[in-house]
Amino acid sequence: MSRNHLEEIQLKRLKWTVNRVYNNVPHYKDKFEKSGIAPESIKSLADLRHLPFTTKEDLRNNYPFGLFAVPQREIVRVHASSGTTGRPVVVGYTANDLNTWTDLTARMVTLAGVTSDDVAQIAFNYGLFTGGFGLHYGLERAGALVVPVSGGNTERQLMLMQDFGTTVLISTPSYSLYIAEVAEKMGIDISSLKLKIGLFGGEPWTEEMRKEIESRLHVLATDNYGLSEVMGPGVAGECTYQCGHHIAEDHFIVETIDPETGEVLEPGQEGELVFTSLTKEAFPVIRFRTKDISRINQEPCQCGRTTARMRKVVGRTDDMLIIRGVNVFPSQIESVLMTIEGISPYYVINVHRRNFLDELEVLVEINREDLLEPYSKLEDFSAYIRQKLHSVLSINVRLKIVQPGTLERSAGKAKRVFDYRDQPEG
Repeated sequence: MSRNHLEEIQLKRLKWTVNRVYNNVPHYKDKFEKSGIAPESIKSLADLRHLPFTTKEDLRNNYPFGLFAVPQREIVRVHASSGTTGRPVVVGYTANDLNTWTDLTARMVTLAGVTSDDVAQIAFNYGLFTGGFGLHYGLERAGALVVPVSGGNTERQLMLMQDFGTTVLISTPSYSLYIAEVAEKMGIDISSLKLKIGLFGGEPWTEEMRKEIESRLHVLATDNYGLSEVMGPGVAGECTYQCGHHIAEDHFIVETIDPETGEVLEPGQEGELVFTSLTKEAFPVIRFRTKDISRINQEPCQCGRTTARMRKVVGRTDDMLIIRGVNVFPSQIESVLMTIEGISPYYVINVHRRNFLDELEVLVEINREDLLEPYSKLEDFSAYIRQKLHSVLSINVRLKIVQPGTLERSAGKAKRVFDYRDQPEG
C-alpha cells in the first residue's frame, strides 16, 4: 500500500475514533473541551498533534471502566496490567475488537515466518496479562497448532517440545534462556529439538541477548511489540529480516515526541512512542504516551512491506536511572555484560544512596566455577568488567560477582532493577 493511500485510511478512521470518544467517553470530552478542540477540528493527520495526550495516570484515575466507549453489555472480555505500581489499568474488548486483535496477531506471527506447518508452544502466562491469549488466537488464525502450556514448569516445557515437535517458542526472552539452561542441565541436546522460530516480548532486550538466544536455542529470534493500553501483542512485530518492527498503521497511528517537551519529532528522530488507536470500539486511546524510547523508519522494508517500522525498544523513560547526574539505561548495562565471555545472561542492578551520594551496584552471575579461583584471577576479571561498564556509562560501578545459578529466574517479566534510594540508610 502506498503511504498516500494508507494516510487516507488513517484520516478516515481517526475522525471516526475522535467522534467516538468525544460522544461516549466523558474523560475525553472534558479534555478536548479544555483544549478548545471539537471533533470537526480534525481535518488532516497533522491536526492529531493538537489533541491532548493520554497517560497511564489518566487510565488509572478512570479505573475500572471509565474510559470504555461502549455500554458494559457490549464488552465480552477484559484484560488488565499487573498493577504493581498502583491500580491496574483495565482494558475492554467487544467481539469485533477480539476479531481485529486476532487478525493483527496473526499478521504479526506471519511476519516472523509462522505457517500452518508449525507447532507453537506458548510459555506466556494466561490470565489478565494480554500476552498469552493475544498470541494464542493469532497463532490459531495463522493455522499453527497451538500448545497452551502457560508459564513455568520448565522441565515439562522441554518434555512437550520433544514430544510434540515444537517449532515455535513464545515467551519472554529471559525465560527462553532459562529454558536453554535447564535443557543443558537435563542433558537435552537443543539441536535435536525442532525449534526454528522464537516469538519474544514482554520485556526490553538487547541485540546482544538476541545473539545469545539464537546461539543457544538455534532459532530465529524475533521481537514483538504490544501493550495492554493500546491493544496487546499485534501492534508491531519483526519480519524475518529483523530490521525493525512493522507497525499495523492501518489500525494505529504512531508518533515520536520529545519526552520532556511533548514536541512531535520527525520520522527518524529518537523519542517517546505515542499511539492513537483507529479501529478499537470498546477502549479507544488518543495519543497514549508509552514511555518507550524508539525511532520510526518510513522506508519500505527488504521484505517488501511498506508500513513504517519502529526500532526495537531497549529502554523506557521511567527505566532511566539518574546516577550523580548521569543518565543510565539498564539496556546499556546488559549490552556490555552480554559481550563478556564467562557471564550468564542474568544480572541485577541495585541503586543505593550512601552518605548522600547515589551508588550503582551490579550483581553479575558467572557461568563457570573456575572463574572464582584463584582470588587474583577473580579480581582481574572483576576489574575488567568494571572497566567495560565505565567506558559505556562514564561512571564507576560497584560490582559483585555471584556463583552460577544464584540469581532468580522468572517465567514472566524479569525484574532487573531495584532502587533503594528512598529507603533509610542502614
